[in-house]
Amino acid sequence: MSAVEPGGPAATVRLGLLGCADIALRRMLPAVERTEGIALTAVAARDAARAAEVARQYGAGAAAGYAELLERDDVDAVYVPLPSSLHAEWTERALLAGKHVLAEKPMTLDAGETARLVDLARSRGLALMENFMFVHHPQHRRVRQLLDEGTIGEIRTVHAAFAIPPRPAGDIRYRADLGGGALFDVGVYPLRAAQLLLGPGLEVVGADLRTDPERGVDVAGGVLLRRHDGATAHLTFGMEHHYTSRYEVLGSAGRLRLDHAFTPPADHRPVIAIERRDGVEELELEPFDQVTAAVRAFVTTIGSGAGTTAGEATVRHAELVADVHRAGHARGPGPALPDDTLSTP
Repeated sequence: MSAVEPGGPAATVRLGLLGCADIALRRMLPAVERTEGIALTAVAARDAARAAEVARQYGAGAAAGYAELLERDDVDAVYVPLPSSLHAEWTERALLAGKHVLAEKPMTLDAGETARLVDLARSRGLALMENFMFVHHPQHRRVRQLLDEGTIGEIRTVHAAFAIPPRPAGDIRYRADLGGGALFDVGVYPLRAAQLLLGPGLEVVGADLRTDPERGVDVAGGVLLRRHDGATAHLTFGMEHHYTSRYEVLGSAGRLRLDHAFTPPADHRPVIAIERRDGVEELELEPFDQVTAAVRAFVTTIGSGAGTTAGEATVRHAELVADVHRAGHARGPGPALPDDTLSTP
């Protein structure tokens, strides 16, 4: 059971790391070190020497393996940055061991699995969060406020794109057996942005996923979504493109645009551009570290006893990804995934 009890005195969340992935070493562990109320206490990895080295850097202990780390009494919560195909298994095992979980996106490759894990966490009073760091950036709350105030009139269309250059040949994003592919790695960002901007209940009107025949994973895609009132979202993503991270909202009386929408550096000054008939206005915001904010949100959720407060949104997102996957591969063979992958409850 966690050392952090709802309503009790504040305590430091003792964090275990399951896997020394690049995102953990480059972004998350430095953010943990910067955040009050949480400390890395244990590290596990396939490479025992690597785990020991990372543990030494942060004054933590090294576990012989993932299972041993989950048995440790000095671990209250775990961060899971393993390959996507392993997220469901180790998230479940961590929850069953009484640990709070911050799971790297996608939480699972199956919407039904995601819903089951959310229910499991809720039944055990444990925090379970999917690590979409960009949703913690205040630039999106400011955009949402402007839209709610009618700054550009009624929303007609959202255009969002997230694309990255090709990865090295051996990158796990190119491995179907590890849950690779552009949809799971980068496509989930504009999909989540569409939900933030247009709300839940979006319908997939059409989708196309272009699969690399040699690798068996999708490397690019496009999606058209529709809201009940006719507002639409046009989404583009891929991992063989010029780097692009942006969205814009077209309204009945103007247009709003945000660049560096998904992975802005901590020192980046966001600019929201608002174009209307009387000219263009640019709102400059303060720099913000969304990685540290994500860690802080996890700590706050554990301390408040709020558990899976974002569980319903997480499940809705997984179901939308599943719908896109089915529609995107409807005209041809998809990647080599199990028959029940991405099924909905």
